[in-house]
Amino acid sequence: MRKCASQRANVIGAGPNGLAAAIVLAQAGLEVAVYEAQSIPGGAARTLDLTLPGFHHDFGSAVHPLGAGSPFFLTLPLEKYGLEWLHPSAPLAHPLDDGTAVTLERSLAAQVEVLGHDATAWRRLFAPFVRHWPVLTDDILRPISPFPKHPILMAQFGARAFLPATTLAKFALRGPRAQALFAGLAAHSFLPLEAPLSAAFGLVLGAAGHAIGWPIPKGGAQSITNALIQHLQSLGGNVHLNQPIRNLDQLPSADLTLCDITPRQLVAIASQHLSQSFTASLNNYRYGPACFKIDYALTEPIPWRAAECSRAGTVHLGGSLEEISESEASMAHGEPAKRPFVLLAQPTLIDPSRAPEGKHIAWAYCHLPHASTADMTTAIESQIERFAPGFRESVLARSITSPARLESMDANLIGGDISGGAMDLAQFLFRPTRRSYRTSASNLYLCSASTPPGAGVHGMCGYHAAKTALASLK
Repeated sequence: MRKCASQRANVIGAGPNGLAAAIVLAQAGLEVAVYEAQSIPGGAARTLDLTLPGFHHDFGSAVHPLGAGSPFFLTLPLEKYGLEWLHPSAPLAHPLDDGTAVTLERSLAAQVEVLGHDATAWRRLFAPFVRHWPVLTDDILRPISPFPKHPILMAQFGARAFLPATTLAKFALRGPRAQALFAGLAAHSFLPLEAPLSAAFGLVLGAAGHAIGWPIPKGGAQSITNALIQHLQSLGGNVHLNQPIRNLDQLPSADLTLCDITPRQLVAIASQHLSQSFTASLNNYRYGPACFKIDYALTEPIPWRAAECSRAGTVHLGGSLEEISESEASMAHGEPAKRPFVLLAQPTLIDPSRAPEGKHIAWAYCHLPHASTADMTTAIESQIERFAPGFRESVLARSITSPARLESMDANLIGGDISGGAMDLAQFLFRPTRRSYRTSASNLYLCSASTPPGAGVHGMCGYHAAKTALASLK
């Protein structure tokens, strides 16, 4: 599109979705300005020295299968701006109480060797989605449509994805090792494993591991943000830091305004521009469970009892399917789990630049009820010690991030919710409302993880919101 000086766009928020939206708008020829409240851009995709100088921790997610496989990011020359994906030997390890661990391997062929009696069943479950990964993401990383681009593949996916994870695991997989591996994948959903749709997360993350891996960006998540910003700047866009927008009328006039914020935040800054009925629908939006996160500076790698864990960038700590199910059910019923399911990342195993020479970092979190004030430090470290005796002796420093602190460091993480809203079936179908990205104001759009396709450092919410906005502008 020919650039027209009269066409301008404002974007609120310099997270991955806000930056993706800004890039799409700049590609279309609009003059784009991004306004970010924090002094460091990126939202949850920031890298900070949270413990000691020289230990570079990811504030939010550390491992990015959907970032490396994002249909939009793959069209951008982000490697030109220093983004480099590093792959561990195994994407994931899941230790068990017998001292062994079951791994998620980069290829389905290698996975067959790991799972023994369940090898055929695992291949049957995942092969269609691994084989057609680009086709699958073309449909699942966009708004839900009654007319998918690839109906046969999506019918196969939907028949499995809308099931509870426990149902699919017990029906498709017979052995406890394979069931535990799938349960850990599905628990990324923040849903009880008995809830519909929880299986979808297990299928997508498992297929991603085989199709593209679970890579870590060299230098941390900030590398993704920095590459997006540099590409935006090459297109003429600008990012303004330390610019919190408390009222939409603070912004300069523009043809389009896109907001990488959650629904109730939009009400707070723009209610005078929204209809009463639309405001009511945004106020009814439900936020999801919280995270309790700990970042560690370590003297050495974590001393895992199972050697397989030292091959993996990510480790799931939760034992059996039944134990993980119990943990997530406790959280869903408003109670912190006694033995929480813990997700742990160990970036310095493949990126030693993230810590002083010979030292290491790790990152671990568990799920809590929304806005919980429970201190899960002891529970998380007990789970790590369970599978890595002596872990605490290697801790130089720890940074504890409660749900309240998460929100204080990123206003989008309401009550510690890192998913942009509850992911249950009803809200998944209409996220955040039936309008998706559109609001009741003709030139105002939402582009955050509260819109389709939801959470993840993939930029697709921003991409689709910007495309929708441009279509209306034309």
